[in-house]
Amino acid sequence: MSHIAIMGNGPVELIPDLSDCEPDVWIGADRGALVLLEKGITPDYAVGDFDSMSFDEQAKVERGADVFEKYPVEKEETDLDIALNKAYDLHAETISLFGVTGGRLDHALINMQLLYPMKSRNVSGAIIDQQNQLELAMPGEHEIRYDMDYPTISFIPFTQQVKGLTLHGFYYGLADKTLLWGSTRCISNRLISNSGTFSFDEGILLIIKSCDG
Repeated sequence: MSHIAIMGNGPVELIPDLSDCEPDVWIGADRGALVLLEKGITPDYAVGDFDSMSFDEQAKVERGADVFEKYPVEKEETDLDIALNKAYDLHAETISLFGVTGGRLDHALINMQLLYPMKSRNVSGAIIDQQNQLELAMPGEHEIRYDMDYPTISFIPFTQQVKGLTLHGFYYGLADKTLLWGSTRCISNRLISNSGTFSFDEGILLIIKSCDG
């Protein structure tokens, strides 16, 4: 399985410990490439317009990355889009996104929505920071396992409604319910054992595993 990790340009303080993250390929999007180098990780690819860096920082990335690809500042894609397209070109099966939360809300919101085109390509995608791990789920039955780093689990409608949601193995169980946009019914749940299942019939769910700061 091809696992590609992408480091974005989000606040460095929100990036989790990367010592256990061993993807097949690391891609640094814009300043994310510099973040990787500063954490002792060599980017396999550094892509973007690099307008967030000084000349010296850009030169450091150009020297340190295995492949350096610079794009014009005025372009239709964001630097993260470019990094994702590179991951698709490399036939990614799993993509982990770091450094894409925090800071500007418009950036954070659109980055969360990028999980949808990944699903459309049958790519498993996740957004990970110090307090959160986000994934999208399509209709069907899914297993979810306890993670001591992210013990709280919330289910949020990504579409206007999610029909037939059932939760087994959770502190707050649920049977064949419909969730609508704006519903807080499935916020802050927890597993009661090492694993549980959730299933639904229609819609798309945003699954957020989190921990308190």
